[in-house]
Amino acid sequence: METLNFIPEEKDRACRIDRYLAEQCPDFSRSYIQKLLKEGAVCVNNTVVKANYKVQTADQISMAIPDPQEPDIRPENIPLDILYEDQWLMVVNKPKDMVVHPSAGHLEGTLVNAIMAHCGENLSGINGVLRPGIVHRIDKDTTGALLICKEDTVHRNLAEQLKEHSIKRRYRAIVQGNLKEDEGTVDAPVGRHPTDRKKMAVNHKNGKNAVTHYKVLERFGQATYIECRLETGRTHQIRVHMASLGHPLLGDTVYGSSKNPYHLQGQALHAMILGFVHPVTGEYMEFEAPLPDYFLKLLDKLRK
Repeated sequence: METLNFIPEEKDRACRIDRYLAEQCPDFSRSYIQKLLKEGAVCVNNTVVKANYKVQTADQISMAIPDPQEPDIRPENIPLDILYEDQWLMVVNKPKDMVVHPSAGHLEGTLVNAIMAHCGENLSGINGVLRPGIVHRIDKDTTGALLICKEDTVHRNLAEQLKEHSIKRRYRAIVQGNLKEDEGTVDAPVGRHPTDRKKMAVNHKNGKNAVTHYKVLERFGQATYIECRLETGRTHQIRVHMASLGHPLLGDTVYGSSKNPYHLQGQALHAMILGFVHPVTGEYMEFEAPLPDYFLKLLDKLRK
């Protein structure tokens, strides 16, 4: 069990403790923190408090985090669209409506369940039992190329390439409206939304460095087809950055309009090109995941 300790500042005075702790611990949902409060895992000045307690300056707050119980993740015989595979790694083309790795509420039907069935025990274990082989992620409704590692040293090498921004990643997206410039760069930190814990946002106070380069490929007046090149890989980065320009992705009801005139299942975003230096052979390799049918049909509809 891990215990986290906090001392509120003047700006935190009179804030509900569940909200205060949610702001201090962005990796935990507010509902999870409220559960800990209900279970008596949060103390203020050595006294158990409830969720509606108002924090005071210099309160000594402790929150006990129970050790996580790892669920039993089972292999599932789910078809994979494999773009490349050798004895060390593979590149797969993830379909829409598939979560990359298991999490609360998604213990089955994920990409991890599928690659466990395909690779058996030949997956890197660096990211733990919930994310074997997973080097990087894309959203449930984002399609496209993903790297999978079968061996730990290969995984470490590719993770370092990601960290150094030397892995080539090109996305295709369709955004609302007519982008003003033919190309540009959004250099704005991305972090947890200050009031909606389920969303990310441009967050200059608590965000992490995030850079997205974009280029217009085709204009339709009411929408624009673009290519995005990532320097960094923050959660929801392209979605947040394009929304910050006033051009959210089509179908993105989280960062754009709740109206969905094209009846899309999530945002129009595809991880098309993935390039990296093979950790074992030293050869530069590049793969292209073809645009999915829904994306091609949407482009066709916009052109008409």
